[in-house]
Amino acid sequence: MLQRAFRRIPWGYTFRRLLIAIPTMLAIITMAFLMMRAAPGGPFDGERKLPPETERAIAAKFGLDKPLHEQYLNYVGGVIQGDFGPSYKTLGKSVNDLIADGLPVSLTIGALTMFISLILGTALGVFAGLRQNSATDYGVMGIAMVGISVPSFVIGPILILVFAIGTGLFAVGGLGTYPNIGMNWYNMTLPIATLSLAQVAIISRLMRASIIETMHANHIRTARAKGLSEWQVITRHALPSAMLPLVSYAGPAMARVMTGSVVIEKLFGLPGLGSYFVNGALNRDYTLVMGAIIVYAGLIILLNLVADILYAMLDPKVKYD
Repeated sequence: MLQRAFRRIPWGYTFRRLLIAIPTMLAIITMAFLMMRAAPGGPFDGERKLPPETERAIAAKFGLDKPLHEQYLNYVGGVIQGDFGPSYKTLGKSVNDLIADGLPVSLTIGALTMFISLILGTALGVFAGLRQNSATDYGVMGIAMVGISVPSFVIGPILILVFAIGTGLFAVGGLGTYPNIGMNWYNMTLPIATLSLAQVAIISRLMRASIIETMHANHIRTARAKGLSEWQVITRHALPSAMLPLVSYAGPAMARVMTGSVVIEKLFGLPGLGSYFVNGALNRDYTLVMGAIIVYAGLIILLNLVADILYAMLDPKVKYD
């Protein structure tokens, strides 16, 4: 089975997509660079005006005194070599250092959130779809509507009040204090739970609609006519087809959750990439914002490609080459 799925990978299409990703990333970098420079203010503007000599020295140190096109070429050259430049606001640290500090936190939250959401959302969606218009279906979809409607900045404080302040089962926020500092269940459960609720709701609704449509398809009737059990019909024929819309959704959703959980990171005081991005934007830390954008765009392109490949592996009718 694995060998058959491996043969379905569209290698030519994958190679072309990776080639197309190069000019796509260059366009993203160019647009972000110009938009950051066009924004009012600068990284060293503050309430207290610096002496002109100090401003000129700082600009010369970071190359901000050079023409815009020269700054752009120098920045792109550094990115090609894997260097995102120094942070203008965090002294003694480069953007690479800040991303290395924040990205593991964001990736851990996002990966665990999507893992839990895909399992629970798929199970609830299939369960509700197979019992269409029953009390179970209405109950699951009612809970899903609540998960979609209530924003995470409302769910988060409620979970903190109940499970952190009220019972003390989990941490209020942060990554703990020495010697118990780090990413563990005590610190990460509430952020992941808060972020998962909306994703579980969306995935369950998506899977419910997909499984209902699939169960009325011709190939399902054919499978039943061959005498297969209902369990075989669902697992071998219905689920692979019903998973296709979920695969299309999961790619960009995973990149968004992994790098864009800004509200959750701020709410729980987690030093993730999202909080660095917000702080960099507020402080006009050009290089930090650019580095976060590049990481986010790269994840979007990569995970969308993975989603397309999985689409071809699940559906033999899909031909990219």
